[in-house]
Amino acid sequence: MSAHDHAPHDHGAAGHEGHGHAGHSHGVAADADRRWLGIALGLITGFMAIEVVVGVLAHSLALISDAAHMLTDAVSIVLALIAMRLAARPARGGFTYGLKRAEILSAQANGLTLLLLAVWLAYEAVRRLLDPPPVEGGLVLVTALAGIVVNIVAAWCISKANRTSLAVEGAYQHILNDLFAFIGTAVAGLIVLTTGFRQADSIASLVVVVLMVKAGYGLVRESGRILLEAAPAHVDPDTVGDRLVGQPPVTEVHDLHIWTITSGQAALSAHVLVAPEGDCHAVRRDLEALLAKEYGITHTTLQVDHVQDSLLTVGRHGEDQPDTHCADAHGPVHRQGPHDH
Repeated sequence: MSAHDHAPHDHGAAGHEGHGHAGHSHGVAADADRRWLGIALGLITGFMAIEVVVGVLAHSLALISDAAHMLTDAVSIVLALIAMRLAARPARGGFTYGLKRAEILSAQANGLTLLLLAVWLAYEAVRRLLDPPPVEGGLVLVTALAGIVVNIVAAWCISKANRTSLAVEGAYQHILNDLFAFIGTAVAGLIVLTTGFRQADSIASLVVVVLMVKAGYGLVRESGRILLEAAPAHVDPDTVGDRLVGQPPVTEVHDLHIWTITSGQAALSAHVLVAPEGDCHAVRRDLEALLAKEYGITHTTLQVDHVQDSLLTVGRHGEDQPDTHCADAHGPVHRQGPHDH
């Protein structure tokens, strides 16, 4: 038998170590509709080309900034489409989770492009605010109104796709921000047209900048948490550890790790010690059911062992303290009764 030939084997629980896999979704769902994203991409790129031409003719920074924002919209949709295709590939070789984190990298790129573009637009807006060029208010107003319609349709198309994906949500946030930006640009065009107040165009650009920073920061923060293996924002690991150790006959929980593999897929692993008379397999099943019901975590790896009397106490720094059953436990040790985290 060669190194890559494997006899049939069971991937279920072996010994005292178990894995819970039932009913969880791995990142971008298979029904995430690429067709809707493709339609939105066509609308965005087509209108963006028109807007650049009109923005140059009208001397409108607001329109040019909207067009630049639409460019990031188009890039975000392309990245989402690529991420969806990569995430659909099965896990193999060294990529034991597959390429599901491609969508997180896509979201990170979307957030960074928004922030970088916001810096450039802020500089240009302030410069034009101090020395405003002549602006064709009529062209700005008409183009912005058309942009509102295009962005409403594009946002509706993306809302039909699977927004549980952070990459798709990033593309949606791009277009939603662009919609608000076009509304501001339309107001600016109307003010310029009716009052001649040319600074309104630059003020509208600064409003766009604020929206871009807000959306960009949110995407970078959320994708950054996933890339840094942080626990999901709605899950407190200390609370989870105390909840697990509160289940008899569990006596200790350590090496507790909770992280997000990709959008909507949290995972947990832990080393659990139970009293000598406890049933390790029953405890594992009960803990998996608890994690699924109370925290929505269904991808679990629990190593469940009996606590050994000889390891109940060992000296540490001149004091007798309960052992964690591991030479170097990662993170806090959860035990029954009051304890430090």
